[in-house]
Amino acid sequence: MKKLGRRKLPIIVNSPGGNVDAALQLGRIIRKNKLDIAVGITRFSDCWPGMKDCRANDRKGAAYFGIASDGSAMCNSACPLMFAGGVGRVVGGWAHLGVHQITTTHFRTKRQYRTTYRVVRGKKYKVTTETVTQDNIGYKTYEMSKALEKRLSAYLREMGVGRGVLDVMKATPASDIRQIALDDMLTMKLVTSRDTLDILTQAGICRRSPAPANCREIPANAKPAKTAVVAVRGATPSARPAPVDNSMRFVLVRSSDPKCGLDCPEWIAAQGTITPDTQKIFRQLLDTVGRRLPLIVSSPGGDLLSAFAMGRLIRDRKLDVAIARTDFTGCKPQDKGCAPPDGFYPGVATDLGAGCDAACPIMLAGGVRRFVGPKVPVSVQSLAFAERIRSYLAEMSVRQHLFPPMPLDRFDYKRNRLRLEPGTMLTMRLTTGPESANHLVGPTVCKTEPRPQNCPAVSALRLTHNSHQSRSR
Repeated sequence: MKKLGRRKLPIIVNSPGGNVDAALQLGRIIRKNKLDIAVGITRFSDCWPGMKDCRANDRKGAAYFGIASDGSAMCNSACPLMFAGGVGRVVGGWAHLGVHQITTTHFRTKRQYRTTYRVVRGKKYKVTTETVTQDNIGYKTYEMSKALEKRLSAYLREMGVGRGVLDVMKATPASDIRQIALDDMLTMKLVTSRDTLDILTQAGICRRSPAPANCREIPANAKPAKTAVVAVRGATPSARPAPVDNSMRFVLVRSSDPKCGLDCPEWIAAQGTITPDTQKIFRQLLDTVGRRLPLIVSSPGGDLLSAFAMGRLIRDRKLDVAIARTDFTGCKPQDKGCAPPDGFYPGVATDLGAGCDAACPIMLAGGVRRFVGPKVPVSVQSLAFAERIRSYLAEMSVRQHLFPPMPLDRFDYKRNRLRLEPGTMLTMRLTTGPESANHLVGPTVCKTEPRPQNCPAVSALRLTHNSHQSRSR
């Protein structure tokens, strides 16, 4: 704390418990410094504590890089006493907080001494006394003493936590651990909200204004950080590439699949990371289109609040959504000078390389009809604003337990994501059918009756066909 100075960083704790006195001291230090706390595990990358020859990644206080998650995290036994010291206190749906009876160990000491005497003129004098043996005979008690109960009660009251925590501790044998449910923790005031540690550590929080206290401040006139350059034999020096903008972009697309001939479906391709500006950009595009076109999405997630806004805008405009990647053919949006005369870029939708992660399923839930191909990876993680997510999912008629805790289909421990299988998505009503994006933008959809709205008007087709015949002559 002295090293950090005035900076207030949240504490991410993962502990099976330990010494009660130390937990109380830690709790008071945390409260004195007005720090927030969450139950979670920090997974380090590259350099981690205890690693041989591990040096700080920079010289400004951030020795290690890592990602915080609440998957399999715990705060048990004496740890909740430390946890109670936080100003803001959160426990995610995948984390465990548990208590039990306090175990007290007493020691009795048995010592044996050897004393040396000296006789002088008929009198005995003690010269030395030394300990020959010392045995510590210990025993444990498993019931909380009245003095300790009074002390813990006063501490919890000091931290604004209810008596219920102490009652659960007393009622749970020392050999067991009683996990406290989130609703009970809220009633006991042990947690301050239903949020998860994402509210403290998610990457997007540093884009807020004002930025939270645990975001690194970079002066406006600061010099760019130096980057190590590795010489490659035979390579020629080149300028450093500009940062890649991965924010979500929207493009009007018309299928270039030869199977559809001239009668090809159209859609809006949405690819990239959801940002605070995504909803505004999408609304502007919709206002210029004038027709309901399906939205074909591939996204790693992004800003959660913007995903809420996107989902509601999609539902308000009564749009269908599918998860797929759009591959552009011929003239591509990123090509310099490429601007198709009618505003639609040629392309095809494919499941290969597509995905929907983190906050992306929130956006998907807004669709009137929602489709995900059987091989398209869709995954969720425990996110902040848990209560708001549940309310939003109910609004979209999606089951409220879509986000953890929920049945584990396939958990990716490396990325801390929960992979959703097609059957689960149907059960949870995240998807409305087993079909893929082809159901909305496949090459034959414009030959079905009734004719979908994302197919060009028949008069426009005739005009295009006549123009094509004139050019042939």
